Amino acid sequence: MITKAQSVGAARIQSRSLALGRIARRAAMYLLLTALSAVLLLPLMYMFSTSLQVPGKELSVPPKWFPAPIMWRNYPDTFSVRPFHLYLRNTLIVVVGAASGTLLTASMAGYAFARLRFTGRSVLFGITLMTMMLPYIVTMIPTFIIFRSLGWINTLYPLFVPAWFGGGAFNIFLFRQFFMTLPYELDEAARIDGAGFFRIYARVLAPISQPVFATVAIFSFISHWNEFMGPLIYLNSRHWFTLALGLQTFRSEYEVRWANIMVASTLMTVPCLLVFFFFQRYFLRGVVMSGISGR
Repeated sequence: MITKAQSVGAARIQSRSLALGRIARRAAMYLLLTALSAVLLLPLMYMFSTSLQVPGKELSVPPKWFPAPIMWRNYPDTFSVRPFHLYLRNTLIVVVGAASGTLLTASMAGYAFARLRFTGRSVLFGITLMTMMLPYIVTMIPTFIIFRSLGWINTLYPLFVPAWFGGGAFNIFLFRQFFMTLPYELDEAARIDGAGFFRIYARVLAPISQPVFATVAIFSFISHWNEFMGPLIYLNSRHWFTLALGLQTFRSEYEVRWANIMVASTLMTVPCLLVFFFFQRYFLRGVVMSGISGR
């Protein structure tokens, strides 16, 4: 006959085994994620390692993950052979201008589709989403002709001014979906206090929508920071080159400066990693909450 003490002891043993099983599964999951993270970090490690190689030996086979000697002078040399301060200035102008326009106009459009009632709202929103199906190559030539007629070729205007006219269908979709998760009682209470549509947007909904604003800001920053095709089409003078286009100046018909390219690539990658690292909490929350409501 099983005594009470024996049953209690068996229960404790079973609970300990279950706890050990959970710890073992969690440890295995962490090890797997660590291994996958290491694999995904290999390109970044190779890029940084190559940036410290002796010029002319960057493409040695097998690759040297730990360069000897370490050429730290590749970093100041990269800034001395090309006007990277101009490239950085131009890139910041484009990024700040495009991100500001995207956040303002996309959020206002998303607010209109989510909170305002007007005829043809669903049809207009569907047409907006349909523009995402158009490849960039289809609109490239008409857009170039428009900017040429405006005299904006070889200026930075074509790279950030379009963001002030809607901010992109995907960003409008994100804002619309997020605004639809907010209770309509907020709008009704603000209307009772005499607030109009714009005041509700600016004073009520926008301050509590930080996650989606951070998400769109990260998307816009990374997109325009790394953009290559737009600057390649519209910029002719090196005085207006962005960082992505400035990388190509290290390649010529007879020579490719791989160490300088990797140095510049490393310096371009670090800001993107820092932005995502510091804003990942808002980014993940914005992406998750933007897909909750389907109304």
